[in-house]
Amino acid sequence: MANHKSAEKRARQTIKRTERNRFYRTRLKNITKAVRVAVEAGDKEAALNALKEANKSLHSFVSKGFLKKQTASRRVGRLAKLVNTLNAAA
Repeated sequence: MANHKSAEKRARQTIKRTERNRFYRTRLKNITKAVRVAVEAGDKEAALNALKEANKSLHSFVSKGFLKKQTASRRVGRLAKLVNTLNAAA
């Protein structure tokens, strides 16, 4: 247990930050999964909509400081590449 006032504050901040990061991590996984599931189902329109949502969300995570800019771009790029496999198959 924290003994100093500053240590107590740091403990409170850590709890808040952990909760916030858990929310973003879960959201990130769900967004990515939505794109992958749509691609596996072969639903081109749903995949494109999910990709659009993923792009928007991932870049908003960058502005909040949860992800680095390049990490978000890489993830969106990989998802876009996956969605483009539907175009090649059609």
